[in-house]
Amino acid sequence: MALESALREAIRAGRLSPGESLPASRVLAAELGLARGTVVEAYSQLVAEGYLRARQGAGTEVAEAPGVMPRPRGEPQPRRFAADFQLGRPDLSAFPRQEWLRALRRALHGVPHAELGPGDPRGSLRLREVIADYLGRVRGVLAPPERIVVCTGFTQGLRLVCDAIAMAGATRIGLEDPCLPDHRATATAAGLTVVPLGVDDDGAVSESFGVTAAVLTPAHQAPLGATLATQRRTEFVRLAEEHDAYLVEDDYDGEFRYDGHPIGALQGLAPERVIYAGTASKSLVPGLRLGWLVVPAALLDAVIEAKRRADRGTDVLNQLALAEFISSGGFDRHIRRMRLRYRNRRDAVLDTLRTAAPAYRVRGTAAGLHVVAGLPDGMAEADVLAEAERQSIGLVGLEPFWHENPSRGRGLVIGYGTPHQHGFPSALAKLGEFLRTIGP
Repeated sequence: MALESALREAIRAGRLSPGESLPASRVLAAELGLARGTVVEAYSQLVAEGYLRARQGAGTEVAEAPGVMPRPRGEPQPRRFAADFQLGRPDLSAFPRQEWLRALRRALHGVPHAELGPGDPRGSLRLREVIADYLGRVRGVLAPPERIVVCTGFTQGLRLVCDAIAMAGATRIGLEDPCLPDHRATATAAGLTVVPLGVDDDGAVSESFGVTAAVLTPAHQAPLGATLATQRRTEFVRLAEEHDAYLVEDDYDGEFRYDGHPIGALQGLAPERVIYAGTASKSLVPGLRLGWLVVPAALLDAVIEAKRRADRGTDVLNQLALAEFISSGGFDRHIRRMRLRYRNRRDAVLDTLRTAAPAYRVRGTAAGLHVVAGLPDGMAEADVLAEAERQSIGLVGLEPFWHENPSRGRGLVIGYGTPHQHGFPSALAKLGEFLRTIGP
């Protein structure tokens, strides 16, 4: 039985640790699209073999099983939290495995042999055509297939852009302040000097725009959550044209807006000045390593060459599966399901913050998979995070996102997409109790 073998191998390899709780059979069956009896049978067999242990009223957990392989010495062991609210991941248990498998089978059945060999560094033409249609329909992006470059996530996409503009002589790039630390590291690794762009309640501020390119998160500023105001969108486009510069639009969670109408992409205002970047990391799972750039004509050849030098192309089978998944309507259905699930989670997190931490200033609630809770005066971010770790609660602080003087913005970045669906209520209860305990 495939499920039984997968669980046994995960326990032997240490991916499931002794004492770790497994989902109830009903929950796991629903998540995997299996009959409940199949899950019950797998659990029972592994209990009989000593890999799992079933405790009355406490569910099923991993036992101290014989034959479990220890991790190789020096291999880091990922920290497992009882309540994981770290930033950056969707609910991995919600990945539509059965629909994806069907899409992959259809893709493999119909793909010509030639497409399995070296191909266009931009990626599968089939996927680029599907993405062009999807982005135009859902995000208002003007995306001819020949202008799309498939990449392995946003980090590689940003590096390709940085390499392309550096080859053309650029030395400076603007990044929002605060922004994701990895974005600063990526730009610096490409030899560019980072220029901070301030952020307020209307999004990024354009006052210090003397750069060749600027990275923006217009729909949902990362991490503070502001939406770039209309007049600022217009001003950034004007400045890009005036300085012969580019705007990199990181649309990392554009599908997940809960209050009001969706915010259209900035790229539609100036397709020859805006490099649009999207990924499947939040909408599906990061492990697919699929992202895409929509590149202005003047920069396209340089980005394609940077991609060719980087890896000659992204995994073609996953590209073809994604094309099938989108064109079949499966992707739209998945987004609708997850938008409702994440909205309910957002509402539950806000209710918890209102009751357990009313003194915190909460921002970034209209969209995405996280909220920011500003710490009250007198609370040290490092102390709060240390106590959270001691209580096995995974949280991220706001201070590392600032370019300089991190103490000017202390807070908790609470990622509510991370907990698996079956464990979300208990994880949220643990978070609420923690917030009540630390005060004020």
